[in-house]
This record gives sequence, C-alpha cells and structure tokens, in this order.
Amino acid sequence: MSRQFVTEAVMMAIYGQLLIPRSPVEYIVPYTTVMELYELRDSDEPLMSHAEDDQHVKLKIRELIAYFEEPLNSKKINRCLNIPWAKSSGILLGSHAQITIINSVDNATYGETFDPIETELLLTSQREKVPILTDQFELIQRIIEGGVPVQVFDIDDFDFAMEEETFRSSH
Repeated sequence: MSRQFVTEAVMMAIYGQLLIPRSPVEYIVPYTTVMELYELRDSDEPLMSHAEDDQHVKLKIRELIAYFEEPLNSKKINRCLNIPWAKSSGILLGSHAQITIINSVDNATYGETFDPIETELLLTSQREKVPILTDQFELIQRIIEGGVPVQVFDIDDFDFAMEEETFRSSH
C-alpha cells in the first residue's frame, strides 16, 4: 500500500526527492495548484533566493507542465474537471511516485485565515483523510494554532512522514 499526501504541484518541481521516494507514494494535488504552475512559469518573480536554483526550479516547472500536457495525462486530468471533488486516474512520476489530481472546491470554510489554495489543501486533506505535505512553515503554524483537524508534515520531514505510516499501521 502506498503512502498518500495532499500537496501542491509546485512541490514536485522544487523538491526532486519527492519524485524518488524509497517506497510507493501517491500525491493528491488540487487542480488549482496545477494551474498555478502556469502562473509561476510565466512570472518574473523569483521562486528561489539563488538565481541558479530559481532557473532550475523554473525548468522543472516547465517539464512538469509538459508532462501534464502529454495526451494521456491531459486526458486523465480533464476527465475529473467536470465534477467537484472527482479525482483523476494516477499519473506516474517514476517507479514509486504517482500523482492524482483532484478537482477540489474552495468553499471559504476557513475564511481569511487561509488563502484559497491553502483552503483547498485543508479541505482535500479532511475529505481524503490524508496528511498535508508542505514547505510553508507559516501554514503549518496557522493549522496548529487554528486547531484545524488535519495532519501536516514539513517537507524536511518527508522521510519521517513516509516511515510514520508504516509505524502506525504495524501497531
């Protein structure tokens, strides 16, 4: 059985280790975060503090967009876009990683505390009963402070998060 996380599409471009996990993993990604890749690709704003890293991440974003636009993957994604909360078939990202796109819907449940994409991550996590994987320390703090009923892992703790399910399911 593979470990599952809710995350943003851009995390796949920034953190290459997510694509080569030691054991099977499925990333459930809200469609709006896939659309955000296009905005990030076309933006002049740097995503990373070092120019070399920024160029690398923007290259990876372009590669991820191209991969999602391949006919089979595009067909899988488009199938889920007509129905709220529908999920695509799995899109392979390597031998152990796959991504599932979900047509999440922001219903403003969390008001002004979280932006629309953060709200979609929270709602997807709650709906799918799957932890969130993020690199945004401020988001993690707001989730904890707000008492939002989701499990959340910092990307720096990815290896631990992968092991945690094994530990929990073996007891």
